[in-house]
Amino acid sequence: MTFPRIAARAALLVAAVFLAVSAFAQVIEYETEGQKFQTLSHNGLTVIVTQLPTQIAGYGLVQVSIANGSEIHWTVKPEDFQFMRGSETISALSADAVVNFMLAHASANDVVKLITSYEKSLYAIPNMRSNNGYEQRRQGALAFGASARMRAAAASAITLAQVRLGPGESTDGAVFVRVPKDPKSFVGGRIVFHSEGQTFEFNPE
Repeated sequence: MTFPRIAARAALLVAAVFLAVSAFAQVIEYETEGQKFQTLSHNGLTVIVTQLPTQIAGYGLVQVSIANGSEIHWTVKPEDFQFMRGSETISALSADAVVNFMLAHASANDVVKLITSYEKSLYAIPNMRSNNGYEQRRQGALAFGASARMRAAAASAITLAQVRLGPGESTDGAVFVRVPKDPKSFVGGRIVFHSEGQTFEFNPE
């Protein structure tokens, strides 16, 4: 086989690999039980996002589920999620900030609506049962009965917590994002997540 033919085949192989990688990295959209989800994978980490219909005091909520199918550790922090629209970039609240926010602004009714909305979204994801997420945090939250402590406990259970995900581990939680122009939706913008030098960018809705 001549060198030009080898080079041509090599070029075709490289192109095929890049096409495969690009296809793998595309956002996949699907709907289940009336809820729209988007999922994206990079280097073995799969992130699923959906907007929750509930909003609290001007904050929109995004439910996030993350599974580590790679052989490395990934650091996940809620404040590494951003809402971007035009020149506007808004980072999500940290887990501690969410607890303080819920204590200051959320009513008991807000907590009930939030839990109901979150669980409906979480359980709609096929085969998604995290080993480091809401279900585990909820067990601890059930011990609190007083109003203020209940709100703090519910916030701690629902919000995405900072975690170092090892191989085979998963987590889930809600991120709170202030959307001043339209707190009821994220129309015209997109959700972006950064971790370990990788960027997960979800399509605008």
